Amino acid sequence: MSTQAAPSLATESPNSPMVTVFNDPEEFNVKHPLQEGWTLWFDNPSKRTTSNTWSQNLREIITFHTVEDFWGAVNNIARPTEIPTGANYHLFKEGVKPMWEDPANGRGGKWVIQLPRKPSDANQQWLNTLLALVGETFEHEEAICGAVFSCRRSHFRISLWTRISDDRPVLESIGRQLRTFLSVSSNVKVEFSEHETGLSARQRFSV
Repeated sequence: MSTQAAPSLATESPNSPMVTVFNDPEEFNVKHPLQEGWTLWFDNPSKRTTSNTWSQNLREIITFHTVEDFWGAVNNIARPTEIPTGANYHLFKEGVKPMWEDPANGRGGKWVIQLPRKPSDANQQWLNTLLALVGETFEHEEAICGAVFSCRRSHFRISLWTRISDDRPVLESIGRQLRTFLSVSSNVKVEFSEHETGLSARQRFSV
């Protein structure tokens, strides 16, 4: 069952001092709003048999609107490298489901980085991805829908989903920034591909 976290800017009373999480991690009374609401999802493919049952097994964990609630979510769930093999975390803008059938994703694609199974590195790289998303660090953040962390037997994978697939300069800018944010070496492939809709051959390119 998902939890809605409403933003809060006001103190408990007009005369009480503002106490942020930076001053007191437990007794703060004011929160810092994000530009967008974000929803964290999880799916475990051990229960997946068809596309319909996959959709049914996709679970909404929490939606948050503030910096404090973001950290509350991140600090109280399993690390991405600890989820079952084959499972996925998804962080998408509020109102966008992590599937290409969603209208926001239908004409888009994704950047994909395959990572070696080094948990400490992968956990930090996923956190860097989340911070770039919720902090709207990408130059073309309006073109981004969300990101996925996939735990696989031989590797980890981070995918950054976009709502567009036809503006190559914008997409390449996003891909280059993603490479920078994750601090991946030049020999690691960062590849973009359109979502597989079955309507046409998918375009692919790398940065």
